This record gives sequence, structure tokens and C-alpha cells, in this order.
Amino acid sequence: MSNEPIPFLDLATPHRELETELVEAFREAVRSAAFVGGAQVESFEREFAAFCGAAHCIGVANGTDAVRFALMACGVGPGDAVVTVAHTFIATVEAISQAGAATEFVDIDEDTYCMSPHALEAYLSTCQVNRAGRPLGKRTGKPITAIVPVHLYGQIADMDALQAIADKYNLLVIEDACQAHGAEYRSGDGSWRRAGTFGRAAAFSFYPGKNLGACGEGGAVTTNDEQVARTIRMLREHGQAKKYYHDLEGYNGRLDAIQASFLRIKLRRLDHWNAQRRAAAAIYNELLSGVPEVVPPVEAANCRSVYHLYVVRNEARDSLAAHLNAGGISTGLHYPLPVHLQHCYREWGYAKGTLPATERAASEILSLPMFPGLTVEAQQRVVAALVNGVAARGAAAVPQL
Repeated sequence: MSNEPIPFLDLATPHRELETELVEAFREAVRSAAFVGGAQVESFEREFAAFCGAAHCIGVANGTDAVRFALMACGVGPGDAVVTVAHTFIATVEAISQAGAATEFVDIDEDTYCMSPHALEAYLSTCQVNRAGRPLGKRTGKPITAIVPVHLYGQIADMDALQAIADKYNLLVIEDACQAHGAEYRSGDGSWRRAGTFGRAAAFSFYPGKNLGACGEGGAVTTNDEQVARTIRMLREHGQAKKYYHDLEGYNGRLDAIQASFLRIKLRRLDHWNAQRRAAAAIYNELLSGVPEVVPPVEAANCRSVYHLYVVRNEARDSLAAHLNAGGISTGLHYPLPVHLQHCYREWGYAKGTLPATERAASEILSLPMFPGLTVEAQQRVVAALVNGVAARGAAAVPQL
């Protein structure tokens, strides 16, 4: 068995394989001087909308802009509160703040790591309400107008349950689908739908490490609401309805045309790459079936995850990570400190113990190597190293007489 280092993520190989097409796309942009907007962006928007099954796709500069513009276009802003999870990348919460709204947190489901419908219902049902009957955020006292479920690690949150709760309390649903390109969910009617088609709008990131990644920054919003789509198109381009005519104050948040051309090339491979990730996850699951100390990810029965990350759990996570790293196996932590405990939000007053499931997960999760092209041999080495790490810790825990 090879002793070559195993990367956490291999971005070089797929780009080498696509080099001819990517370089030709760049040459075409140079020759035509089509750098901002234009045919490549419009074509990608049509193709990604069709891929998701949404009516509209609007390309934007990055995933943070995507969440922020989605909220703003749906009317969420100053004076509002938005409920989301703290087990996510900080961009989810940054976007809420940048839209002018306040953040309220609820806990996650310990199996899927996505927003817990039970926790959401328990939270909302115990909120005070204003005269209009809208729940008021417990931290801020502001009326709650929306929820932002995060489809974490490539798996869609329990959208049927979350939507039912949102409907009960008259709340908008904005999906953070930045890690879920192509993920599927089976609704109660038996139909399978892809991420990006459940809420009023959904945000995607095309950061290079995503399942569909640009060669730089990029993002998009999908929606079935024509007015929301129109507003986002204005927001991303200084509020312009047409050139030099500004219906509102906007931002410089456009998707770069060269990145759009690269994304079009990669989008044609995305289903295949996602299938490879799912196959690799199945192999990990089988290899870990005899290792009770390491808890594999749980794929909900009504979900088809695209395994943006393959995240396991162990109470001695840090020592296991160190053991793997010493053997040339790279790992990741997504995420070691929940957002509600980050220093930048210390003034919000959240204390340890506020979100117990979130905090337990943050102390135990470990992301294993996961990418298209990951070999079975590499996975066997990863799991063998995990087993050895568990055994070494167990031996160390036995008192010496």
C-alpha cells in the first residue's frame, strides 16, 4: 500500500484534466474582451437554473452576496430578525447582518447537523408575539420574518418539516445551499427535488473547494419568484434597472464572465463528480462499519447527499486528527467553534451550553479526505489510520500496573 500523502481535497487533478477547455474559455474571453456580464453569464444562469429545477438563476460575486441579496430581495432588512443555526460557516450570519437584520439561533439535529425542526418549533412556540401575532426574537426582541436553514456538508435540511413550521408562523424560507450543489430531497408527495427549489430563494457559493467550484470567487441565487430575481439582478449591479438608471441603491456583486465560462464547463461534469463522492462515502461507510468508536455521517432516508464533506465523530477528535496528520493524511474541522461563541459576536451574550447539540458536534467532528477520484486504497489507509489511532488512545487509557 502506498505511503504517499493523502490530501484532504485534490483540486489540481480535475483542473489538469480540464486544462484544455479552461484555457480555451479564457482565450475566448481575451479575444472578445467579454469580461463582465454577457453571453457566458447568461448561459450559465440558464444552465444552472435548469440543473437545480428552478425558474431563475442570478449569478453574483460570491456565496455571501448570494445569501445577503436573497434576504434583501425578499424584503428582509433592518428591524427584522432571522433564525438560523450556529453550526455553519460565518458567512451565513454575516449575510444576515449585512442585510440589516438580527440573528437568532436554534440548535441542530445531531444526526444530520442541519437545523432541527424540533428545536425551531420549540423556540418559536415560546417566543413572545407582537400585536400582529409575529414571534419576537428572544435575544433581540425584533419580529422574526425568516429562517435560513443551512444544507450542511452536502445534505438538504428537513425541508418539509421546516416549511410547515415556517408556514405556521408566516415566515419566509431562504435556503443556504452553498454546500449542496445537486443534493436531492424527497418531499412528502414522493417527488425528488434538488437544493435551490424549496424556499423563496436559495444561495449557492462557487468557492473553488465546493462541489461546483470556480477558479476564483463566484455565487448564485436561485428562485421561482420573478420579482425576487429582478431585484437581485439590480442589487448585484448598483441598483440599475438599465444602464445609468438606478431604481435602488445596490452593490457591485456581479459574477465574473470568465468564472461563468469555467463554471459552465464544470457543470457538465457535476452529476458525475457527485456520483463519485457518493460512491466514496459508501466505501467509507462500509470500512467504518466495524469501528464503533468512529461515528460516520447519517444520510436521512429522504435525502441524497452530495457529500461536500465526509464528517465523522469521535470524542478524542483532536488526537485522532493529529494521528492521521502524522501519517500523511490531511483532515479538516468544519467547524471547530460555533458561530454563537465566536469572539466577533461576544456582545450578543450567548454562553457555552446555549446550543448543546451544536457545541457537542463542534468538539467531536472530523472531516476526512473527500473528493472525486479518491481511491479505495487511499480510503483504506485513512480508515486503518483511524483504527490505529483509536487503538493507541485506548491503550494509553489503560493504567499501567
